[in-house]
Order: sequence, then structure tokens, then C-alpha cells
Amino acid sequence: MDRFNAMRVFTRIVELGGFARAADSLQLPRASVTILIKQLEAHLGVQLLHRTTRQVSPTLDGAAYYQRCIRLLADLEEAEAAFSQGRHNPRGTLRIDMPAGIGHLIVMPALPEFSARYPLLELEIGLNDRPVDLIREGVDCALRGGPLLDESLVARPLAQLAQVTCASPGYLREQGVPTSVAQLQGHRMVEYFSAVSGKRYGLEFLVDGELHEINLPKQVAVNSADGYLAACEAGYGLIQTPYYHAARQLQAGVLQEVLAEHAPPPLPLTALYPPQRHLSTRIRVFVDWLVELFARQDELIRGRNQGRAQAAKRPRQGGRG
Repeated sequence: MDRFNAMRVFTRIVELGGFARAADSLQLPRASVTILIKQLEAHLGVQLLHRTTRQVSPTLDGAAYYQRCIRLLADLEEAEAAFSQGRHNPRGTLRIDMPAGIGHLIVMPALPEFSARYPLLELEIGLNDRPVDLIREGVDCALRGGPLLDESLVARPLAQLAQVTCASPGYLREQGVPTSVAQLQGHRMVEYFSAVSGKRYGLEFLVDGELHEINLPKQVAVNSADGYLAACEAGYGLIQTPYYHAARQLQAGVLQEVLAEHAPPPLPLTALYPPQRHLSTRIRVFVDWLVELFARQDELIRGRNQGRAQAAKRPRQGGRG
């Protein structure tokens, strides 16, 4: 029995809550996963996992062994990286999750640069607007906008995303262009709601350094960043979104920014990864590259008025980009 491989399989079963999910994650036959765990339990002389028809969970001994395993596996990866070519040219699969807009508009166009730098890394990239459970879904690293909600994860700040308030020209011809927050009476908004929590988001404006939260009447509510933007283009009302997400439409005149002097607070963008992955060379080089990438995207990240991002006192809670 390859004990390190058995430990790796065991940790994935604990993290994903099942033999089949662990086998799929590691691209191993399910029978091989079952055999490895039986051999590992026989070698240790203890039962590591409770097995039921619905779920798999660690026993008390299994939970203690899991903590030892993740430390040992991290130390092994770091040692191999330090004394091999993997330190400069890591290999293996890196599973990443990020908002669809950031992936399509910022990360994916620049990704060939990363792949040329690290040609032995295989990337599996999920693009969606829902927050994933990194441990249970086997994700190595996630990009998330908004405040950090899970303090058990390691977080590395990447950028402060400037946000804009905008509407379609047709909507503004019909309703008028507001020049102050007080003139929003009679206007409509497109509402964004979380597909996971159901939380609904209104509009936020900074007036003399004070944050004002405003809810306007709506005809349409959506739960995706792309749908939110599309509803605005269709004339359903005002939206607030990161500048990068609407930059093309704003430059083309498909959308028009309003109330720029009262822009909403910037959206913090963070790279998150589980603490047991903190020594992973694969994650480290990817996050380092992300820091480089976002530092180069100054205009797209901060928007045309770069001073707006500095005026905010509190980060927005949503994820509409």
C-alpha cells in the first residue's frame, strides 16, 4: 500500500463527504478508493470513517488522523517543491472558481500568459456567480467579491473594484437623467438577488462621505451578473455593477453612467483557499500571478475616475460582477 496515496484519498473522502466524489475528484476508479481505505484502516488498526447510505463522516480517530494527514501532505508537497524542478515549474491539476464576469473579461484573456509560464499545470476553472464550498467541492482556490464571510479560509486581497451606477440611454430619455440622489424619486431599478441566500440588493450612494441605501420600484429581479446587466441594457432601470463588467457597454454608449460623484463603494476582490493548502506551490504561483494581473488592470479595475475608489467608507456586500 502506498501510504501517502492512501492518506491523500482519505483526506478527499473527509472533505467531500463520500467515496464516489473523492474518486471523481482524484480521477481514480471508485473500487480503488474503497480498497485503499480498507487497507489503510487495517494498517492502522482503527476505523477511520462512519459509512451510511447517505453520507460518510470521520470517526473520532478519523478526525484526528485527518488533521495529521493534511499537515503531512502539505509538508511533503513543500519539501518536493523545494528540492526539485517543481519549485519553478509546478505540475498537476489546479481547481479554481471565480465569478463569470471576472473570468470572461479579465482572467481568461490573460490566462495564456500564465500557462506559458507554468506549462505543466492543468487548470479546471469554474465560472459562476454562486459561492462554492471549497472543501466539499474540491476547489483549490476561489476568487470572490465582497467582504470575507468565511474566516476559516486564507484570504489574499487582489483589488478594489470600482463600481458604477448606470442605465440605458432609452431609459434615461424616458425617465430623465438624475443629477442628485434626491432626483431618484420616480425612477426604477433592476434588483439583484442571491441565488443561494435569497438576499436582495438595492442601490448604494456616497453623499458627503455618508452611505445611503435606496430601494426603488422594480419590474425585473435577476440572480446572475450577466442577467443583471442585460436587464439594464433592455431599459428596465438603474443598476450598480463593477466598472469592468460594464466598461464595454459604457464605451460603446449602450449604457450611460449617472451620479458618478456619488458612486457606490468599491467591491473588494479576494483570492481564497483552504488553510491546509497554504504551502501548495500550485496555488502560490497562481495567486501571485493574479496579484500581478490585477495590478496591471488599473483603468479597468478602478474605472475612469480613479479617485472614486478611494472615497468609499464601507465595502458593498453583493456579488453583481
